[in-house]
Amino acid sequence: MNNNRVIIFDTTLRDGEQSPGASMTRDEKLRIARQLEKMRVDVIEAGFAIASPGDFEAVKAIADTIKDSRICSLSRALPADIDRAGEALAGANAGRIHTFIATSPIHMKYKLQMEPDQVVENAVAAVRRARSLIDDVEFSLEDASRSELDFMCRIIEAVIDAGARTINIPDTVGYAVPQEFGHTIGQLLQRIPNADKAIFSVHCHNDLGLAVANSLSAVAAGARQVECTVNGLGERAGNASLEEIVMALRTRKDIMKLETGIDTTQIVPASRLVSSITGFPVQPNKAIVGANAFAHESGIHQDGMLKHRETYEIMTAESVGWHTNRMVLGKLSGRNAFKVRMEELGTTFSSDAELNEAFARFKELADKKSEIFDEDLVALVSDARATAGYETFKLSSLMVTSQTGEVPVAKVVLSVAGVEQQGTSEGSGPVDATFKAIESIVRSEGNLQLYSVNAITSGTDSQGEVTVRLEKGGRIVNGLGADTDIITASAKAIFMH
Repeated sequence: MNNNRVIIFDTTLRDGEQSPGASMTRDEKLRIARQLEKMRVDVIEAGFAIASPGDFEAVKAIADTIKDSRICSLSRALPADIDRAGEALAGANAGRIHTFIATSPIHMKYKLQMEPDQVVENAVAAVRRARSLIDDVEFSLEDASRSELDFMCRIIEAVIDAGARTINIPDTVGYAVPQEFGHTIGQLLQRIPNADKAIFSVHCHNDLGLAVANSLSAVAAGARQVECTVNGLGERAGNASLEEIVMALRTRKDIMKLETGIDTTQIVPASRLVSSITGFPVQPNKAIVGANAFAHESGIHQDGMLKHRETYEIMTAESVGWHTNRMVLGKLSGRNAFKVRMEELGTTFSSDAELNEAFARFKELADKKSEIFDEDLVALVSDARATAGYETFKLSSLMVTSQTGEVPVAKVVLSVAGVEQQGTSEGSGPVDATFKAIESIVRSEGNLQLYSVNAITSGTDSQGEVTVRLEKGGRIVNGLGADTDIITASAKAIFMH
């Protein structure tokens, strides 16, 4: 391997999905996997095959479809987990089983209830079993940043001898700081006799806001794989952000002298797709992919930019996929032109019926908006796919009255299994009244945990993309709706979950 090359291991579909409310369907995972492949991600961790039948099907579908990226499935150090991962990856052009066991004293004592010798024995057995199924095996030391260095050296040496070719050192709870974490990686590489037979990897969580810094410190110390997610998605405070890792290595190549194989122009499209599917909007001041990442309002900054761009920009917006390319199609445009443009944006249709549905929505939108942007098209398709399969409920009509000094009232007519039902309710605002009117019909009894509105483009005629999150009995689901009328978008989101 080229020692100046850093492998990008994306775990958006596995660890990123562990964000509360970020669960994805198989088809949604496949769409993201195709975008990651287009971005030239080296390894895609597609899921945890044994976790559920749905996870298994998603890993299998991605393994059977994606050809240019290596597809990985996570598994505990248990025979059933490993066998299930191998089964899911059977059709992969290039596959990897990623097995793990906890190595910190607190995890071994209280979670695993094993002695250190038992942990080493299980780890070695897991790697050997995985190697009997596939050539590429990765081993992770869960909670490595709180593990004892001597024990880490011992177990890593043993699993490398057993056939592991990637060793991952995760900061599972986001506890490490950069100097300490980099020092740990350096010590492992120096002290383990067979360290040269494996690639060392890191997987950092962002609980202290240090995931990217810790990852870069580890890379500087000799790690050559970074596990990360699009938009930094992940449980709790998230994971190291793929876009920040990649652009830091590219922008500061003078210091790091390292490179990745990522097509950086696909970063923003990937960010938008993940945001749209999960319903997690990107904060405006987010590095690289935030709406304000390349905006300059200060007069001093604007003056410098006009004279010479590099005065205030360390990378170009175009280099990460920002552009002003507008959809030039209008309401007179044909279906084929629409299809071609959607394919250019990374969206393919599984059937003529799905294409026809999306095209009909495009025509409706073109009647409402004078300018159609790429973001509108992506949202349009996401909205169409969010409503697919929800034939039980259809929004027939919605009327809302809201006047200063008066209590807002919403009247909703839904088609429920072909029969129209009407609901009317007051609320503290027009959205609240609409939600209550819908609830009077559907009676979901779910608890609303999140209501978020995101303007897809600029302008008062912009579509509003509404995300809602409902919880009932411990189950959390997301709903997504888009429309130039945010009340209508809200109605779509609340009953299409």
